[in-house]
Amino acid sequence: MYALHIGNKNYSSWSLRPWVLLKALDIPFTEHQHYFALDNSAFKSFSPSALVPALVDGQTTVWDSLAIAEYVAEDHPQVWPQKREARAYARSAAAEMHSGFSALRNLCSMSIGVRIKLHDTPPALLRDLARIDDIWRLGLSRFGGPFLAGSTFTAVDAFYAPVVFRIQTYGLGFDLSHETRAYVDHMLAQPAMQAWYEGGLAETVRDTPHEVEIAQSGEVITDYRATA
Repeated sequence: MYALHIGNKNYSSWSLRPWVLLKALDIPFTEHQHYFALDNSAFKSFSPSALVPALVDGQTTVWDSLAIAEYVAEDHPQVWPQKREARAYARSAAAEMHSGFSALRNLCSMSIGVRIKLHDTPPALLRDLARIDDIWRLGLSRFGGPFLAGSTFTAVDAFYAPVVFRIQTYGLGFDLSHETRAYVDHMLAQPAMQAWYEGGLAETVRDTPHEVEIAQSGEVITDYRATA
């Protein structure tokens, strides 16, 4: 059975991707959670990069979210769409998310348990949102939905799961199409997404760097997280 090492569910967008993929596809795994600290060198014990996520399978360790998806797909082909055209779209869209959208990442640090009013919505952020809207509408229209590459959840949905939570946290749906907003609602209703969300709300540990980033970007309107 796979062993998946993850960070805080409230903050760790990278950890969310493989976790929600395995959970949504009912692929068995054991979860090992590690809370962020000012010094994460202890993560070296399970991850060569000292970063999360990391997947351990016997003597094999995979320490990148996209690489984890590809590794798991070798034994579980349902990770990617079965039709070639849909698979090409899904891989392209997931890779673009993996390497791009820096404005969204930098200005909207993930914190699923709060609701935030941004101080500003600069053009770079609006461009990222417009591009995401284009990617999502393309997949939904071409492959029929309700997921991005067709009727079932696949890795491309997992890679955009953190964006779904960011849209909820920062109220970013104002400039998105009807199709995209419907996809956000559909994703938030998925049992795997709800399970991650509930786990994040239950955490009482706060990571100072993430909290500082959030305060710099906007005002916390509501905080649903549990307190110690």
